[in-house]
Amino acid sequence: MSDIENVDEVPVDHPKSAPDDRASAGPFDESEANPVRPYVDLGGLKVLPREGLHVRLEVEEGTKRVVAIGLDYANSTLQVQPFAAPRNSGLWHEIREQIADQIARQGGTTTVREGAFGPEVLAQIPVAAAEGQTGHQRLARFIGVDGPRWFLRGVIAGEAAVDPTAAAKVEDLFRSIVVVRGSTPMPPRDLIPLRMPSTSAGAPTA
Repeated sequence: MSDIENVDEVPVDHPKSAPDDRASAGPFDESEANPVRPYVDLGGLKVLPREGLHVRLEVEEGTKRVVAIGLDYANSTLQVQPFAAPRNSGLWHEIREQIADQIARQGGTTTVREGAFGPEVLAQIPVAAAEGQTGHQRLARFIGVDGPRWFLRGVIAGEAAVDPTAAAKVEDLFRSIVVVRGSTPMPPRDLIPLRMPSTSAGAPTA
């Protein structure tokens, strides 16, 4: 039996990080989602359409692989990515540390605080300035939820990074997402495959 097939037997190094009501209030596993809701099917993720929501596919140039889903909503952006994870242990504790290290190398700063989904990383990220202009920093919130055999990461920017009203709307959007893990064995941290919607209904817009 391969290491991939044994992934669920990995010892619990870190407990899962998720809201206590995740199974009933989201983000959902495919087995927990309402089957009659009109989701936009993006492969590893399903998104519930709502007024004012625009869905973007973020594509890797060389491979043309969809590597993230961008959701524009409430004057904010929410980038989401689903990853394979062990059955019994969580990834968010370790990934939070890696995010902080990466942003520090870029000259930014991070603060870990308790948010709507548990610990989240509030980051100030330097933005390259045009010649002759003073550089500035962009504020972003990194959120994460460990589900059953998957981990869902979100990056919030725009008004929802600073304004409580916009934040509540984007957090509700994150809650509504469904992760489709599938039964194929995958190493932890592998991106669960994403794709274009299979129907024109609710198709992404630029």
